[in-house]
Amino acid sequence: MFKVLAVGEVLWDLLPGGKQLGGAPANFAYHCRSLGADARIVSRVGDDDLGREVLERFRGLGLPTDTVEVDPEAPTGTVSVEVDATGQPRYTIHEGVAWDRIEAGPTATARAAEAHAVCFGSLAQRASKSRDAIARIVAAARPDALRIFDVNLRPPFVDRDVVARSLEMASVFKLNDQELVVLADMFGVAGPAEAVVESLADRFGLACVAVTRGIAGSLLFAEGRWSDHPGLEVEVVDTIGAGDAFTATLTMGLLAGRPLDEINRRANAVAAFVCTRPGGTPALPASLLSGF
Repeated sequence: MFKVLAVGEVLWDLLPGGKQLGGAPANFAYHCRSLGADARIVSRVGDDDLGREVLERFRGLGLPTDTVEVDPEAPTGTVSVEVDATGQPRYTIHEGVAWDRIEAGPTATARAAEAHAVCFGSLAQRASKSRDAIARIVAAARPDALRIFDVNLRPPFVDRDVVARSLEMASVFKLNDQELVVLADMFGVAGPAEAVVESLADRFGLACVAVTRGIAGSLLFAEGRWSDHPGLEVEVVDTIGAGDAFTATLTMGLLAGRPLDEINRRANAVAAFVCTRPGGTPALPASLLSGF
């Protein structure tokens, strides 16, 4: 059983239809566990009702809570979410919350040291305390572990230095096509998507780069090889968590040594299914769970 660690924000998405457990690392850990990993998340919640509900929900989802810290002062994170007519979410991410104060404690670093993969993003690095803790936790991973950087550019929390340092820590990089345009400008790279990906992979020594394109599927680049999946047509309820489900399936496929085209196909299938359900952590059907 692969051991996978996610590091970063856990929060409640306050959706028009009610609140849903959210945060990219939490969604990622949940889907990795659904796909057969021993997955957990390093994060921080408040000593409040919402924080206790996070811990209760994690237990219900089968996610361990030993690496989830409880902050005695800061509240549990929340995000106000509005969904437009096409199913695309718009976020208001509230500041000064518990996950801005993540610590690199002995339990977190010990879990990182035994993990086969550690996944982290950019949003949880908006505050210096969590940013330093994430860097120490990723550094604690063993040399052969996958270090997956799943960038999450949410204005105004976009910082070139954070992105650059994260890419330097990473071996696998996942982003979407809109973020690719931003990064091309950020790092002064011109040309089509493939050229930008190859340039970033070479510049930062990345073993794999994944670019998701919504309904148009995804591109994977690894070891000089490309995989291009055209995407799947589904009836979209919302797209919350679809990218995180893609990253989880990508991670599990890389750990299992699956062919690039197979990884791409399966990641698209899992992400497409998540789009047909509300929120980021729906139960996956049995047809999507086998093989890892």
